[in-house]
Amino acid sequence: MSVVPVITRSWARVAVAIAGGAMLALVSFAAPASAAASGTVHTDSGASVNVRSGPHTSDASVGSVANGETISIDCQTYGDTVTGKYGTSNVWDHVPAKGGYVTDTYVYTGSDGLVAPLCAGTSTSCSTSGLGDPRSCSQAVSWAVSHETTSYVADYYNRCDHVVGLAYGFSASGSYTAYDHWLAVPSQYKHTGDTNVPAGGLAFFSGGAGHVMISIGDGKFVSNDIHGNGTLTETTISEIKNTWGKPYLGWTQPWFQANH
Repeated sequence: MSVVPVITRSWARVAVAIAGGAMLALVSFAAPASAAASGTVHTDSGASVNVRSGPHTSDASVGSVANGETISIDCQTYGDTVTGKYGTSNVWDHVPAKGGYVTDTYVYTGSDGLVAPLCAGTSTSCSTSGLGDPRSCSQAVSWAVSHETTSYVADYYNRCDHVVGLAYGFSASGSYTAYDHWLAVPSQYKHTGDTNVPAGGLAFFSGGAGHVMISIGDGKFVSNDIHGNGTLTETTISEIKNTWGKPYLGWTQPWFQANH
């Protein structure tokens, strides 16, 4: 896996984009039937990496993987955020031969995305549970779709973070820029590099002040300005990247500084 020049490492995930439901839940960690991927453990110090019974630093150690050792990975999941040789991430690799999990931040796989399927029991959907947002994910999606326009609206022009705040019922998002918003979101609500964004999830980009838009499901998003200043129209992650040249960061649950 390679290092990326941002504060967190890039990831992609196989997930189903759905609205509502529970937040990220790690219910069980048995691997689904699938071809295994492989990676090589690297540490700057040459020390071994702990293998844990679950994807948390507090879980019991069930062994270790030596520096330079190649491991087979049958699935990956989300757990504690760890900073290692390859950046900062909450992705953990299940190593069946060791009977546990290692943080992916010490594993080189040759990819910035997930290389194995999600472990069984890992599920993700949009949720406002515990966040105190005035609107639910589905209500925010409805707001975004109903406010689509190809006409200029001054309140939308160059105000992407404000727009997603409006979708969730806030008069202001609480963040100065979209990139500031991304940096402020706690790690448990972030899905770095994951392009499978559930309806209601907020997709973030870097580059200057950054950019943020709301998913309406099926790979579609509602964004301001992409099809004209002050407009609010449907787009995709690829169009934002290709048209504006903004690197994709990932998506988050609808956490807003206005509420914290």
